[in-house]
Amino acid sequence: MEKYQIKRLVLGANETNCYIVVYDSAGEKTPRCALIDPGDEAAVIIAQLGKMSLRPSHILLTHGHFDHIAALGEVHTAYPEAPIAIHRGDAPYLGPNCLRLHGRTLGVAKEDDAFIELQLGSVPSPNLELVDGDRVGPFKVLSVPGHTPGSAAFLLEEQNIMFSGDTLFKGTCGRVDLPGGNRRAIEESLQRLLAMDGAIQVLPGHGDSTTIAAERKTRFF
Repeated sequence: MEKYQIKRLVLGANETNCYIVVYDSAGEKTPRCALIDPGDEAAVIIAQLGKMSLRPSHILLTHGHFDHIAALGEVHTAYPEAPIAIHRGDAPYLGPNCLRLHGRTLGVAKEDDAFIELQLGSVPSPNLELVDGDRVGPFKVLSVPGHTPGSAAFLLEEQNIMFSGDTLFKGTCGRVDLPGGNRRAIEESLQRLLAMDGAIQVLPGHGDSTTIAAERKTRFF
């Protein structure tokens, strides 16, 4: 079994959880790491990686909302060798044509693309478009649509740790009133997650960690 170290950074006005997941791999001189949801404050992320003497092997996005990708451009510039991975359903949130979609999510008029670009900077395109059941690094990809069409959770199966993005929080779930949100879809996603091993530790996109067993008691709607 590989050994894991998880560092949480709480970033930006939306207090988005960004995770550095360090894992040892047989035959590797230097531990590898994945960076999950670089939501803001790129300088803080880069400084923390430098302090830990790490360069990410992957940049994983649980979904494409601006508060989970605002530091993506700067981080990817610093670590261009790290492929960017996002579920296929949320790939439109990335790349040179994504500003209009982010504008709709933020309720900004289309003529204010410059404002959106100021907030996000240059948004790179994904290198990997994921689907349910894929594996990327040590993670299994779970498709959990509803908060966005391509929301994904990343599961470390042997460790019983799940990074749930904005699908499942402690005591609640992600909102579905933004463009692309779907209440029926998130209800089905929650049913899927809550049917999993109750011992799974859930590390969400905002707020404190929880477990699958604890969330079975939650009334989501």
